This record gives sequence, C-alpha cells and structure tokens, in this order.
Amino acid sequence: MTKAAAAIRPVDTPTEHFDVLIVGAGISGIGGAYHLSTQMPGKSFVVLEAMADFGGTWRQHTYPGIRSDSDLYTFGYRFKPWVGAPIATADEILAYLGEVIDENGLGRHIRYGHVITSATWSSEASLWTLEAVHDGQVRRFTAGFLWMCQGYYRQSEGYTPDWPGMADFKGRIVHPQTWPTDIDLADKKVVVIGSGATAATLVPNIADDCAHVTILQRSPTYFVPGRNENDLAEQLRPLGIDPMWTHEIVRKSILFNQAAFTRRAMEEPEVVKQELLAGPRAFLPEAVVAEHFTPTYRPWRQRIAFVPDGDIFRAIASGKVSAVTDEIERFTETGVKTKSGKTLEADVVVTATGFNLNVLGDIAFTVDDKPLNFAETITYRGMMFTGLPNLIWVFGYFRASWTLRADLISDFVVRLLRHMDAKGATKVEVALRDEDKGMPLASWIDPEDFNPGYLMRNMHLLPKRGDKREWRHTQDYWAEKDELPTIDLDDAAFVYSGVHDQRRATARKAG
Repeated sequence: MTKAAAAIRPVDTPTEHFDVLIVGAGISGIGGAYHLSTQMPGKSFVVLEAMADFGGTWRQHTYPGIRSDSDLYTFGYRFKPWVGAPIATADEILAYLGEVIDENGLGRHIRYGHVITSATWSSEASLWTLEAVHDGQVRRFTAGFLWMCQGYYRQSEGYTPDWPGMADFKGRIVHPQTWPTDIDLADKKVVVIGSGATAATLVPNIADDCAHVTILQRSPTYFVPGRNENDLAEQLRPLGIDPMWTHEIVRKSILFNQAAFTRRAMEEPEVVKQELLAGPRAFLPEAVVAEHFTPTYRPWRQRIAFVPDGDIFRAIASGKVSAVTDEIERFTETGVKTKSGKTLEADVVVTATGFNLNVLGDIAFTVDDKPLNFAETITYRGMMFTGLPNLIWVFGYFRASWTLRADLISDFVVRLLRHMDAKGATKVEVALRDEDKGMPLASWIDPEDFNPGYLMRNMHLLPKRGDKREWRHTQDYWAEKDELPTIDLDDAAFVYSGVHDQRRATARKAG
C-alpha cells in the first residue's frame, strides 16, 4: 500500500444509490448526462469527475494555442448549435460545455474531485459498487448501470520515451499535457519533439517569443491548411435562419464531404495524397515539403489535423521555425543529437510525443469477485464487452469527430435501459452467439487501417475484435449512424436476467 493510500481512511457515510453512474464530466459525460436527463427524466444518475471542474481534455491541456483539430459543427453536440469558428480554442469549447451544463440543469448531478478507485459488479444483486476518493475520504456509490465516459488517455501524465542522456540535459524537459505555469520561453531555443496536432498547434503559438523553434519529427504527418471559416455557415447566418437549422445543415454538409474524402482515401490514396500535399506546397518550397511534410503512409492511417490559415507552415516560411526529420540518438547537456549526426541546441525540449492509454479509467474492476482482465474480453461494436455486465464505454471515432459517436451511444444507452425496464431485467451482458463461436479474434484496431502510436504501444491492454461487424469497432460513422439506432436488442448477442425488486432491496440495505 502506498503512503497516499494509507492516508485515506474510509468514512462511515451512507452508500448513495443511482440508476445510472456516469464516469467523467468531459464532452462524452456531459453529453450522456444531457441525453439521460432529457430522454429518461425518471432515471436517477450521478456524474463522477476526478478533476476539480468539467471539460476533461479541454481543462487538462493548457499549453499555448490549445485548440480543436476538427470542426466544432461535428465535434459539438447535435442538440446545441455551434456559432463560432469551426476550429475552436479550449476556452471556447469550455464555454460551450458550460452552457450545456447551465442550460439543462446538469450541474446538480456532477460531483467533482471524485477519483474512482474500484468498481465491483455483483450478479446476485445486479449492482455496481464504486468507491471514490474525495477530499481524502472514501465515498461509496451503487448503480444499476455504469456509463464509462472517461476518455482514452491518462490525464496525470503524458507519454515521453526514455531516451539516452535525458538526465544529462541541463535545460528543461516538458510535456504539453502537463504544461508548467512558470515556464518562460522568451528568447529560448526550443526543440519540440513530435509531428502531430499538438506540435502543429503549439509551435506557431510560441514561435514569436522564442529565439528559435525546431520541430524534430521521426516521420511527417498530413495536415490540411485553410481559412478558419465555414462558407456555408457564413452564407446562412445572415439570413436569420433558426440556428438549429444552420447547425444541422452545416453538420450534414461537412459529414457528406468527409464521407466522400474518406472513401477516396481508401480507393485512390495516391490522388488524395497529392491533394493533401498541395496544402504545405502553397507555403513552402518543394524540397521542404518533400523532406518534412510527405508522409510514407497512405492518408487516414493516422489522424489528419486542420491547421487554421496554415499557421505552422507560415511559421516555418518566416524562418522562426525549422523542421528536422530524423531520429534521436541521445540527449546531450545542451540539446539533442540525432542519429544522422545533427546536434540541435536547446534550452527547452517539449515532448509532444503522445498519450499513455487509459483503460477504463485505470479503475480496478471486479466482476463477481474475479478481477477483470479487459484484454480477455471481446468487444460488441466497441462499446460493450463480453463478461462485463451493465456497462457501456464511449470510444469515439478517429476519422470523424469523437462526439458524433458519443451522441449515437447515448441514444443506444437510452434504448437499452428502456428495453431492460420493459423486460423487467436488471442485468444485460453481451455474449457470443452460436454462429460467433470459434470466429477468429484479432487486436482492437487493425494496424493496417489505423495505427497511431498510443494505440500501438498499448494494444495488449484492449479487448479483442472478431471478424464480424457486430464484434468490432468499425470506426465508420457513416454506417453506424444508421446501424446503431436499429440494433435488435432482442438479438441473441444480448443476454438479460435479474429482477427489479431484488436490486432495489439490496440498494436499500446498502444505504
């Protein structure tokens, strides 16, 4: 037991019971709370959030320039119009989420500063029991249904590889996920390691303050530069059209275009690649584009980020920023030495090198007295799992906005809860049907389809997928938007049991 754990003392407070317990008050959890409160107002629920306030990613990340890398018409909720620029700052997104909470009275359902340490399922009682630490004391909750909206990465730390010589470096090493409030980059030489959306966002927002910024990347990434405006929205707004209509029309237009782009990326990858490379070519010499902005993988095997007004390319063109495509041999006292022999001098090194995957919120799960090995389960459409009753996990899309799937799954949860009530069931789990038994199993995501580093490093922690559509997370919003609402809840993949009276009696006894 750690010293921190030893200092936590359980308190003699009543166990609180809710019909549904939502884990996380980020964009998924707030959306789930909205849908539950509006579609099933008779259900009691609570949202437990580890941080001191709502927002998740947008509260945690405070590095300069933090913004969305996809448009807010689709990253925002379907039920609340977005009226700003498509690519939004963290502050703008937090304001939007705060309005959802205030406008719908969700604040009374959210408990902040509750770090969940354990979740235990009892089939006898058809109940989840969760323990959470709040202000150094243990609080206990029971719930009939658990809705995991905690996201997919560990908020307490980012991923930084262990390079040789890091201890020798005399400067400062920081990760954007835990950006220090006391850092001063004025007139500093800064090396930013990484090639993703975080690096592309951070670099142009610090370049003017620094003596020089060097982007050090192992391999290039695709980016799409453009004006931070949506032409269709700009045409509709002056007409005085209902904002909900504008929101819906713009969403449908964006999603239609994204579907076509995704299809073309699969069917004619070389053509799409050249179209994407036209972006940096508009700002930079061909030699720079060829060396530093021409990925070796086909489009959409990793996420493609939008860069407003091509700001990262403009920063390079200005001379304030340079790009180096190479691998790190080691850190030195004064910077970084690459495998090709380059020495990059630095006062500060920023490791924009990704996330540590968070599997079910790093919570210790137990099912009927047996510790859960999540990797041994098989996923049903990337949201339910064999051997894990009364639980939904929200894991969004890579090629479309995360929130699109959060909204779809919210509707599914409501349908499932209503179906359970109609059947008088208190337990539902997914199980392989006769026709599914013996099907080949593979990793959660096909690396040939999508292969970001944070997934590849942690694939062994995630559930398995089958070779049938029901038993995998397809990442295909354009199919799922029609499939999820029509799932047959009486299909043999869903196994129901339990009675309501037994669970209520157990909850009263626990309380």
